[in-house]
Amino acid sequence: MNRVEKTVWDLALPVVNGAGFELWDVEYVTEAGQKYLRLYLDSPEGVTLDDCETVSRAMDPILDEKDPVPDSYIFEVSSAGCERALKRPSDFERFMGEAVEVKLYSAVDGARQWIGKLTAYEDGDVTIEAGGERRFAKKQIASVRLHMEM
Repeated sequence: MNRVEKTVWDLALPVVNGAGFELWDVEYVTEAGQKYLRLYLDSPEGVTLDDCETVSRAMDPILDEKDPVPDSYIFEVSSAGCERALKRPSDFERFMGEAVEVKLYSAVDGARQWIGKLTAYEDGDVTIEAGGERRFAKKQIASVRLHMEM
């Protein structure tokens, strides 16, 4: 988490929790030359568009006042989604035994993408059951997301 993301996390956490949601993630990224600041929400009951709008409206004056982002940006509030990224150790703990998609920087046995059941997480290393046990080192992993079968 970079400095902007950490600062925004600290500002957003009480707002999001106060609205009855869990703050899943904060992203500050550049896409096609434009900066985006995104908050991702979660809730056992799900997150609606109205929920996102409520949190966005509550955050706007805080972001204007505290001005944690050095550049102009587009602000978005979204649901974490059913195929959310897993980043923190607590994310992996929470979804142990669930199907995940592991994307790698370089191919292993001819594949850069692996789908399987999450069986272990240790110091950034991820182990899945995918026709046999596969362990990927933290340095190999580009991303890990929940995987939903269609």
